[in-house]
Amino acid sequence: MKIFAGARRARTTQSMETTMPSHATSRIFVVGGTGAQGLPVIGALVADKKYSVRALSRDPGSRRAKDLLALGNVSILEGTFADEATLREGFRGCDGAFINIDGFNTGEKTEIYWAIRSYEIAIEEGIKFFVYGNLDYALKKSGYDSKFRAGHYDGKGRIGEWILFQNQANKDRMGAAVFTTGPYMEMAISAMTPMTPSVEDGVVSWRVPLGAGAVPHVAIEDCGYYARWLFDNPERANGMNLEVAIEPIDYQKLAAAFEKVTGHPARYIDTELDTYWNGPLKTEANLPAGYNAYPDDKSTMSFKDNFTGFRNIWKYGVIQRDYALLDEIHPNRIKSVEEWLRREDQ
Repeated sequence: MKIFAGARRARTTQSMETTMPSHATSRIFVVGGTGAQGLPVIGALVADKKYSVRALSRDPGSRRAKDLLALGNVSILEGTFADEATLREGFRGCDGAFINIDGFNTGEKTEIYWAIRSYEIAIEEGIKFFVYGNLDYALKKSGYDSKFRAGHYDGKGRIGEWILFQNQANKDRMGAAVFTTGPYMEMAISAMTPMTPSVEDGVVSWRVPLGAGAVPHVAIEDCGYYARWLFDNPERANGMNLEVAIEPIDYQKLAAAFEKVTGHPARYIDTELDTYWNGPLKTEANLPAGYNAYPDDKSTMSFKDNFTGFRNIWKYGVIQRDYALLDEIHPNRIKSVEEWLRREDQ
């Protein structure tokens, strides 16, 4: 293992004092720094140099890793989260952690194991405040109805609840918070996602099985603010599940906003699941929901089964958000799909 652009700090002996420690942090170990959330989260943490960041990357020479280094106050640790020695090296010398494991890389079962070990090792290595990048435990929120099962959601959601439960006993030793996001707004306009539109006779068309449901899409750029808030306010954030979104976005609203902002005609066409899975995603339908998951493992969901549950979550309104709380925490957050589109258009 190598650390790039940052000196290794010696391990310090942990205090055994019984007084409640401060959860203030200065150096944060980040897993998932080269993912979609990584740049805005790390950018917000180091913007004023209050924090420095050690980010994990399998490839320190990658464009994303170089973009992180360019922010300043960032070092790169080479390795993978699926390795105890690498995790210990990452946590050691840091006092904060932001752990956002890529479930599409590992698959549901592997993510659950390494998320648990990340929390356990963080305590052992003396981390003061631990933030877990989470998704909703939609299966539980639906009343355990398996038509809402989405492995990449439930894998994280189970761990989010587990961390908050552990925190009841450990909160004076290591504070912890859960940061729950959702489908990025970018997924609705980007190529090669389950929400990608097509252009049909000059009309931007979203053919998705959503019915009259709505998706609480998340603005990636706001993720940095929320993550920074959690570290800046550890006493309030300790034990919190901060669930974020822009607003509940039905795709009629998305199409209307797109047309209004861009001037290009757009529409939403509700689509039956069978039709949807016989469309552009047909070739992916039977692949495992996780690049490195084992397809012969009975616990591995197929891409089709995983994203059928994912669709049902939004179609039937399983997930809600406290938008008044989000307005309090981030008064300048992006609050509508139209506002988000105008920023993108600029």
